[in-house]
Amino acid sequence: MKLKADSSEQKLRGAYYTPLPLAEMMIDLFKDEPTISSVLEPSCGDGVFVEGLIKTGVNNKLKNVTAIEIESEEAVILKEKTKQFQNIEVLNRDFFDYYQDNYKNKRFDLILGNPPYIRYQYLEEVQREVMSQILTSHGMKANKLVNTWVGFMVACIQMLSEHGKIAFVIPAEILQVAYAEDLRLFLSNSLSKITLITFEELVFPDIEQEIVVFIGEKGEQEKGIRIIELNNLDDLEAFDIESNGFQKMQHVHEKWTKYFTNDKENALVRQIKTDNHFQKFSDVALINVGITTGNNKYFSVNKEKVEQYELEKVVRPLIGRSSHAHSVYFKEEDWRKNVDKDKAAYLIDFPDIDLEKYPEKHIEYINQGETNEEHKGYKCSIRDRWYRIPSIWVPDAFFLRRNNLYPKFVLNCCNAVSTDTMHRIKFNDGIEPERVVLSYYNSISFAFTELCGRSYGGGVLEILPGEVGNIIVPKLDSVPIEKVREVLSRVDSIVRSDEDIEKALDIVDDEILVSILGIESKKCKDARNIWKKMQRRRLKRG
Repeated sequence: MKLKADSSEQKLRGAYYTPLPLAEMMIDLFKDEPTISSVLEPSCGDGVFVEGLIKTGVNNKLKNVTAIEIESEEAVILKEKTKQFQNIEVLNRDFFDYYQDNYKNKRFDLILGNPPYIRYQYLEEVQREVMSQILTSHGMKANKLVNTWVGFMVACIQMLSEHGKIAFVIPAEILQVAYAEDLRLFLSNSLSKITLITFEELVFPDIEQEIVVFIGEKGEQEKGIRIIELNNLDDLEAFDIESNGFQKMQHVHEKWTKYFTNDKENALVRQIKTDNHFQKFSDVALINVGITTGNNKYFSVNKEKVEQYELEKVVRPLIGRSSHAHSVYFKEEDWRKNVDKDKAAYLIDFPDIDLEKYPEKHIEYINQGETNEEHKGYKCSIRDRWYRIPSIWVPDAFFLRRNNLYPKFVLNCCNAVSTDTMHRIKFNDGIEPERVVLSYYNSISFAFTELCGRSYGGGVLEILPGEVGNIIVPKLDSVPIEKVREVLSRVDSIVRSDEDIEKALDIVDDEILVSILGIESKKCKDARNIWKKMQRRRLKRG
């Protein structure tokens, strides 16, 4: 697997090898399968899977094993290790080339391994073209975000026999990232059974990459999808693949993180989506990314720099980082506190006039930026005037993009702007902002936030504008505005005091959703459990 590709030779080659216990576990799953006679390992690296076949005795039952490795040195070593086994063929070639030559007539009963994980920009042009052909020929989009492991999976599934099986170590990104949407749909349409084995601890400790073991089977009758959660590799000793039952697969582009919830929980989610008491966030507001400055460090400045370069007339109040948001109402005094704490609480917004008309100190700051090559970043370099930030407008509210315990939804009460660490919210005409902000702070909407967002290394929850739009919020039109403001003020107090946010959820659940809207208390409690379950899973990996 090639992880976090950069300029180093190791990372470009993907020299991160599968731990032997994991490889043996994957092989052990198929040791008693009488229908497996041919095996393919499309990127064998140091040969851990081939050696695992030999060590477990599975190889003795096989007619042929084909192992492919693009690196000649490793292919030579594996050939030497396996020379006494007549049924093992080691090929030194690019798998994509092998696929092009053989996909029409070669089929395998089992394909297993750890495919390379290489970013698009590190592929040779011919590799890009082949991978693009593989994806588009199966109705999938090919773009610069797609990694090689996606191409490997699609190609290998095409080369499975009628009841063939695939077992791959792949990035956990498959569960949630947008560029794998087409792949998730392709896999659900191509396979009758899918099992995902996840690990709370990193399997590859030297790199910040969460992995899953993907196991898929072809067949006439669809059984569905299941997720089995393990703590670490030690759990493989008592591992039982039948510990979880299958859920019905949804043949859509949606994230697979939803399968971490059980059938009962999924039924609640579906019920809420069709309940007239609720609506999507996108029904009441426009959600846009924050301002893309191209260089936050240069354009976000503190009070000292404002005074040093006399920028007072060309700066705007800024809520620039999650650490700037300590409340539900972001007021003038909140911004002033950030200023007094020497935070970068100002955004430079140079005017649209000729540079010659700029004050001397402003020109000095721009020249200093060019001396330090601040203007050479991509976003700055493509502008007509690198020092003028486009698309600056004052939103009604902010929604944090990356979060720890939960995202804050903050009402803009001081004409502040934000960088792209926050999303800008513009409410639809006729919408009372406080109603919408309050509608977010409840158990049901928090549960949907975890379901709609995606988690990354460090336990961080990231949620993009389109995902914010899919969060389900209750309709508070029937709630008196005085009650809305009174309850929101209490929520604000809890957030400001950094108290447990569940205190705020309790208030809104009980006094708004249950008492006024008539929503069953059990729905709120069950939704709270979903939120806590998904949050705990995310934070435990942090």
